[in-house]
Amino acid sequence: MLRPAPTVVPGSGLITAFPILALIGTGVALAFPEYVLILRPEHIPWLLGVVMFGMGLTLRAEDFLAVLTRPGVIALGVALQFALMPALAWVVGKALAFDIEPFIGLILLGACPGGTASNVICYLARANVALSITLTAASTLLAVLFTPYLTFFYAGHLVPVPMGAMLLSILKIVVAPVAAGVVLNHLLGRYLGGLRAVFPGLSVGAIVVIIAIVVALNTHHDAFIVFFMIIAVIMHNSLGLAAGYAVPLFLGYDQRTCRTLAIEVGMQNSGLAVALATQYFSPATALPGAIFSIWHNLSGAGIAAFWARRPVEGGDGMGRPV
Repeated sequence: MLRPAPTVVPGSGLITAFPILALIGTGVALAFPEYVLILRPEHIPWLLGVVMFGMGLTLRAEDFLAVLTRPGVIALGVALQFALMPALAWVVGKALAFDIEPFIGLILLGACPGGTASNVICYLARANVALSITLTAASTLLAVLFTPYLTFFYAGHLVPVPMGAMLLSILKIVVAPVAAGVVLNHLLGRYLGGLRAVFPGLSVGAIVVIIAIVVALNTHHDAFIVFFMIIAVIMHNSLGLAAGYAVPLFLGYDQRTCRTLAIEVGMQNSGLAVALATQYFSPATALPGAIFSIWHNLSGAGIAAFWARRPVEGGDGMGRPV
């Protein structure tokens, strides 16, 4: 059985503050790139590792085993995540006639797992937090294989995609920190209340610094090109949210499940996209992920505010009527 949704989700108060902080970080990077770049792109995987360790502290082994209790809705969420989002990225990139670097960045973003903020957004939107946590955990583990392969599938004809090296990087900067957090939570969970309370703030700070580094690396880009990247990110996120809601609704799932899948599918782990882009491609390839980090929290907060004021129909959060 999935654990019940908590009455308070750590970090819910930061959802409003994060876009503001990210925009401040962006402004600092644009005004003083030389100071921001005291931190190098090589620091980005370490910063993301902090975020993923904090995510692990919120998870338990049951969140991974819960896949076995209702595999249908979990499989649907994972399928939408990894089949739909990279395909939508390809369509959007082609429709806007992107150059190679932003196109690959958008593909890489689409091939990443669900974002770490999705659990908070699900809580605020009166969706099912337990299901959201399970889907995030499942897609994060499966990203080890799917993210490198899907990047190669959609972009391998344009540039060399080091699938093996990307797989090892995801193991080191995502799976290992999450696993460490889960183990620590399992062994010492009752004593970690203070640490868990601190990590949402640390995670927000780490993502803001990652965004600032990427922006500082890309200050030479024309504003017109950046504008089209922003349009692409908004389109990609909006299509993901819409399809993530419409597909389970068409298949007869309850509204709470539809809300949860929409948020899980539409919100990507953009920090991972940025880390992989700076490590294996170019700073320009990381820009869509950095923009997405800001935008999906804005759109997520907006959709959460919209749904929070509307009643949600029954269902146990795993697609079964009650």
